[in-house]
Amino acid sequence: MNAPVNAPANALPGIPADPPGGRRAVAVWGIGVAVYFVAVIFRTSLGVAGLDAADRFHVNASALATFSLLQLLVYAGMQIPVGLMVDRLGTKKVLTLGAVLFTVGQLGFALSPSYGMALAARALLGCGDAMTFISVLRLGTRWFPARRGPLMAQLAGLVGMAGNLVSTLVLAPVLHGVGWTAAFAGSAVAGLVVLVPLVLFLRDHPEGHGPAPRTAGAAGAAGPSGASGPSGASGPAGPSGGFVRRQIRESWAEPGTRLGLWVHFTTQFPAMVFLLLWGMPFLVEAQGLSRTTAGGLLTLVVASNMALGLVYGQIVGRRQSARIPLALGTVGLTALLWAAVLAYPGDRAPMWLLVTLCLVLGGCGPASMIGFDFARPANPAERQGTASGITNMGGFIASMTTLLTVGILLDATGDNYRIAFSTVFVLEAVGVLNILRLRPQALAREAARGRAAVPAQASQPVSRAGALPEAAGREAS
Repeated sequence: MNAPVNAPANALPGIPADPPGGRRAVAVWGIGVAVYFVAVIFRTSLGVAGLDAADRFHVNASALATFSLLQLLVYAGMQIPVGLMVDRLGTKKVLTLGAVLFTVGQLGFALSPSYGMALAARALLGCGDAMTFISVLRLGTRWFPARRGPLMAQLAGLVGMAGNLVSTLVLAPVLHGVGWTAAFAGSAVAGLVVLVPLVLFLRDHPEGHGPAPRTAGAAGAAGPSGASGPSGASGPAGPSGGFVRRQIRESWAEPGTRLGLWVHFTTQFPAMVFLLLWGMPFLVEAQGLSRTTAGGLLTLVVASNMALGLVYGQIVGRRQSARIPLALGTVGLTALLWAAVLAYPGDRAPMWLLVTLCLVLGGCGPASMIGFDFARPANPAERQGTASGITNMGGFIASMTTLLTVGILLDATGDNYRIAFSTVFVLEAVGVLNILRLRPQALAREAARGRAAVPAQASQPVSRAGALPEAAGREAS
């Protein structure tokens, strides 16, 4: 890999120094996170309006699930293209396009007179939403030292959950107060609000820390050491098809990328499905709670997520060996609580058990972020967007599968939530098996990369700020 233009003096030859962080980094990153915050509000707005949407468009459970399914299908399908766009075009352009698309999608959803038009609006919203999170992760790696990576990723997820909280606490009562069109059209204004600072002030990277210049015939193929070298494929200066194929092939070839995808797949979807669509109907129709009480439990999931996000980020940032135990522990505890709720004698589970379930579901989001902590060190800077996109597909593929299956089973069984939610256990089992399969290879590769980085750093005195991005702040797993 060539050194970036105007590389700092403390960088090792051919190795860029860590970005410095600081107040400006926080300000720029904050703009990106604000865009993501609004995207999550729009994404999760259907979760508090599911019953209203069924009445407005006169649809059953399967058709209602199609709203979220289509949105997630577009989101998941866009992850690799968005990762490639971020790697090639930069964060600002991709975030700006995303903000425009999800704002138009939210406004279109507010004004849609029919089910078909509403579906199209949710698809457009999902397309814009898909461009936000990977862009925010990229901002974190470009503006902050690598040792801050786990914490910055968790903080981004925490802000996203705050958007979910706004949907539950603000949009839900507004919806019931002013009606469908006014509530959703009014919320679309938030997209315009974040678009202004995004266009005026956001920068892709700090001065002197831009992406490495690449020429035709040179590609960033990362070997076990994590260094880049020629691969004979065309860079951005060459054919676009060669760049796309190379980025995907080399990212997927890393066991850490695939392990990250399966960690994300296994951990994220139970809470995503609960918050995005089926939590409110389950709590109201199956558990007999009022909408107010059910909304309070959804809020509890979000609050737990935000609190646990800080805890998980600190643990993973200080001790990389905790990644797999944290992820698998969250999966096991989630499965245990779901089993306890669904198998509880009688028609309804007690409130203390539902509260415990919601607290545990709050750990799913922070646990899913651990997937990026496997993909990030496995790939060089020029592949971070693509690798993050592959990883981010995992949880949304699982969420789509569960959303659709639950809707179909509810219609087929006469709204038997116990049977419908059994889907959770099947997908968790598939994910755990793949995590256990990929774990040894990914950790061995990561350890080899770390050992190779030590001689390179020892060959020349270097400050902490100049540490290798893959090695900074990481301990052997």
